[in-house]
Amino acid sequence: MELNTAISLISTPAIHTPGPATWADLGCGQGLFTRALASLLPGGSKIIAVDREPVQFPQPGIQFKQMDFEKDEWKLPPLHGILMANSLHFVKNKTAFLAKAAPHLEKDHRFLIVEYNTDTSNPWVPYPLSFPNLQKLFRGAGYKKVELLREHPSIYHRSKMYAALIH
Repeated sequence: MELNTAISLISTPAIHTPGPATWADLGCGQGLFTRALASLLPGGSKIIAVDREPVQFPQPGIQFKQMDFEKDEWKLPPLHGILMANSLHFVKNKTAFLAKAAPHLEKDHRFLIVEYNTDTSNPWVPYPLSFPNLQKLFRGAGYKKVELLREHPSIYHRSKMYAALIH
């Protein structure tokens, strides 16, 4: 996927804040969606890109933190948002994960999720989460709005990828 495609997939006015914001990109991989998010946030914002494998980010405002976000203790500042692009499908107990994230989130926080719209697992997507099941998960955790932003064809899977905003 190209950077401009990633930007258009997750772009939404709902992530704009009056001032700088602090986000985490959990499971950032090589940082495609980290860079996409950085282009959309207000100036002076900070993104903590988290992954188990080291990644270099020369852009100002992006700080890399090597850790396993599911297993390790989080040492993160309060977050205005969490981006998870193709990483939530690696979390087996998603309800416990949301409970773990809760103390690290500001009151009016957002989640941006990019996932495959399927519930059929495979070796690369062990715990998939279709959009209807994403809605159930977050509504069960007390979130009021789970919005489908956009869909995009996937080159790896028969189902489409989707981007969702949760708040």
